[in-house]
Amino acid sequence: MIRKLTYLLLLVLVSSCFVSKKQGGQNAGTEPDKGYISKFYEGLNYKQQGRWDQAIKSFEECLGMRKDDDAVYYALSQIYFVKKDLIKSKEAIRKAIDLDGKNTWYLQEYGFMSFEANDFDEAAKSFKRLVELEPRNVDWLLSYGEALLQKGDASGALKVLDQIENQLGPNPEMSIEKFRLYRQINKDNEAIAVLERALKLYPDDPSLLANMVDFYFEKKQDEMALSYLVRLSESDPSNGNAHMALAQYYDRQGRRELSYMELKKAFVCDDIDKDVKIKIMLSMFESQSKVDPELFDLVDVLIDKYPKEARTYTLKGDFFMKLGDTQRARDYFREALKYDQGRFAIWDQVLLLDYDFRDYKTMYQDAKECLKYFPAVSKVYLLFGIASNQLKRYDESIDALTTGEELAVGDDQMAGEICAHLAEAYFGVKKYPEAKKYYEKAISLDAANILYKNNYAYRLAASKMDLQKAESLIKQVLEQIPEDGNFIDTYGWVLFQQEKYVEARKQFERAQGFKKGSAHITEHLGDALFKTGAVNEAIELWKKAKEMGSENKRLDEKISKQTYYEPEY
Repeated sequence: MIRKLTYLLLLVLVSSCFVSKKQGGQNAGTEPDKGYISKFYEGLNYKQQGRWDQAIKSFEECLGMRKDDDAVYYALSQIYFVKKDLIKSKEAIRKAIDLDGKNTWYLQEYGFMSFEANDFDEAAKSFKRLVELEPRNVDWLLSYGEALLQKGDASGALKVLDQIENQLGPNPEMSIEKFRLYRQINKDNEAIAVLERALKLYPDDPSLLANMVDFYFEKKQDEMALSYLVRLSESDPSNGNAHMALAQYYDRQGRRELSYMELKKAFVCDDIDKDVKIKIMLSMFESQSKVDPELFDLVDVLIDKYPKEARTYTLKGDFFMKLGDTQRARDYFREALKYDQGRFAIWDQVLLLDYDFRDYKTMYQDAKECLKYFPAVSKVYLLFGIASNQLKRYDESIDALTTGEELAVGDDQMAGEICAHLAEAYFGVKKYPEAKKYYEKAISLDAANILYKNNYAYRLAASKMDLQKAESLIKQVLEQIPEDGNFIDTYGWVLFQQEKYVEARKQFERAQGFKKGSAHITEHLGDALFKTGAVNEAIELWKKAKEMGSENKRLDEKISKQTYYEPEY
């Protein structure tokens, strides 16, 4: 409080102290010492200008002429305080008080100075004298009570609060302070009685009710706490913490429906931080093996409350992922990206779901956009390359995957996958030496990856080159996994390109036994039947492959002309 005084007020105060001394002191009626007065005002002027050292020198010269001027000591105290010399400041104000013990300005200054220095005994003494001089000054009573409290005299502080209450009348804030003081001196009965009396006057006061709740929960009297908690939530519907406490209580009691209801009320309140709400949702989500339907209601409350918060949409996306509804999950992850493009985890989910859906057009656009924000993540280049290959944008794929390979240094698994897709891109543009180089590199980086060997073998066969190598590669795969329809189909395709049609037919028949729903295998079997003379059977299988969704652009021509043509995809 004392720091709010302006220099102008200080100048007037110190000047008035000096003049009153001269008028009422022993020299009244005589002409003041002009040299002393001149030096005093010189000090005041320096003080007002902030020229502290010159002011100190002037005031010390005043004291050299007269040591009993409290106004000079008060001015010096102010200057030393500004210069952060608290010891000298305190000494000076003490001397001012010794000379004029009833000056409330001096006592107040000393009281606050002592309080700031944590000298609560001296602060309490000073404020006590002030209260004795002006018993109805509430500011001084409050300061006196606070000083007593800080020095550990809770009983004394309570008496001061009683004085204040007698003057101002009862109010919730005062009652709460008295309640805390009684608790501090272990008088819980008196403490709770204070709140009960206050609640008769202020039955809906949130602060009073909240303290009742805390008290009874601390005392393990849950039913009493609950009754006040319900009152608190009804009297203050915007009190999110009250609703949250009720939700936790009902959850402990196993009353899930009531718990969710209170959580919804809490989530629309502003006194609970958004991050806290999201953490609660994450905790509930992670603790449930299946997502409660109520969680969707809760996350919808957050989405309505914070429509531009990306995390609320990712939460709902996570919920749908746990339910297995990946399409709706992707929709919400994509919505999250509208408000936060800087979190790779969201992009990663979206891109992987694009891949799962074989939605390569969207995946291409998403990966391209993602690279604007994460240009140093090799995985994004890989996904962009995969999408580009599927869309036959081979040159773009090669550019992206080449960059991705450079970024994947030290990560053999990632580098191997990038090299495998680089090989696919080079096969796409019929640059066979480069294509073979990158498949060889992929296999050297990840020799255990049977997909690389299978795909390499298939591409060699489709390109009608190195067929012996292709056969060796697919046989290595089948040694490890002999009963996979796709791998058996690749072996059949290699044999087919070697013009071993009877053997190829046997392999395609085996493959179809493991994957009856494959258009690819069905068409291959038809090709082998055609080459072995079973033309009618071949045409029927080609028609069936078309119904199953074969992507071979020449399939219609095969069917209509009843002859074999190399596939085009």
